[in-house]
Amino acid sequence: MRLVDSHSHLYLEEFDADLPQVMERARAASVTHIFMPNIDSTTIASMLKVCADYPSFCYPMIGLHPTSVGENYEEELKVVAAELASPNSYVAIGEIGLDLYWDKTYVKEQQIVLDRQINWALEYDLPVVLHCREAFDYIFKVLEPYKNTALRGIFHSFTGTPEDAVRIMEYEGFLIGVNGVVTFKKSALPTVLKTIPLERLVLETDSPYLTPVPNRGKRNESANVKDVLAKVAEVYGLEKENVAEVTSQNALKVFGMLK
Repeated sequence: MRLVDSHSHLYLEEFDADLPQVMERARAASVTHIFMPNIDSTTIASMLKVCADYPSFCYPMIGLHPTSVGENYEEELKVVAAELASPNSYVAIGEIGLDLYWDKTYVKEQQIVLDRQINWALEYDLPVVLHCREAFDYIFKVLEPYKNTALRGIFHSFTGTPEDAVRIMEYEGFLIGVNGVVTFKKSALPTVLKTIPLERLVLETDSPYLTPVPNRGKRNESANVKDVLAKVAEVYGLEKENVAEVTSQNALKVFGMLK
C-alpha cells in the first residue's frame, strides 16, 4: 500500500525538535510522497531545506497564502514570481486562495493575488492548491473566467456542502482534498463525501493542524494520513488499500508525477 499526503507543513517550527522521527513514522505508515505548500516569504527557506533534506519524498510548492495578504502584497508577489523563475523544482502554486473567516479587510487584495497566481499557474503549467474558507462564492467569481482553460489543482481541506462539491467538480481538472475533519464527531463531511466520486478525491493532513481522531488535540503529522484513510474507506464502504491506491494516483497525477 502507498499513501500520499497531498498537503503538509512539516517545515514549520512545530517540527524542529523531532523532524527525522516524524519522517520515519510517515514512511512506516506507507507514505511515499509529502507535498508541502508554502505560506509566504518567511517560510520559503525552511520549506526548501526540508525538501532538500528529504529528496524524492518531500516536494515544495510556491505561493502566497490568503491570510498573509496585506498592504505589502505586491512585494510578496514579487518574491513568488522570483521563485517561479528560479531553478527550484516547485510542483505547484500553493497554498493560494481566499479566507474570509479570520479577516475581511483585504478581500479585494486576496482576489487580486489569487488571480495573479492562477495566471502564473497557467504560464508555468503547474497545478494550484486552493485554500477556501467561508469564501466559495468569492473564489468561484475568480475562477469562472478560467473554467475552460487547462487550470487544474486541489481544493484543499474541503468542508463545503454537496452544492459546493458539485461546483468544484464542474472544473474537470480539480480534485477535493480531505483531511482529519472527516473524522470529527460533528463533521458533516462523511455525508457530503457520498456525493463525490472517489476519483475526485485526495488525502491530506494539513499538519500540524486538524489532527484526526484518535489523536485530535495533539500536533498533526503526515503519518496520521492513515487515520484519514481509514475513515474515508469506511464512508465509501471500500477496502483501505483500494482507497489508498486511487487517492494516491489522483494526487500524483495532478502534481504531474504519476509513473
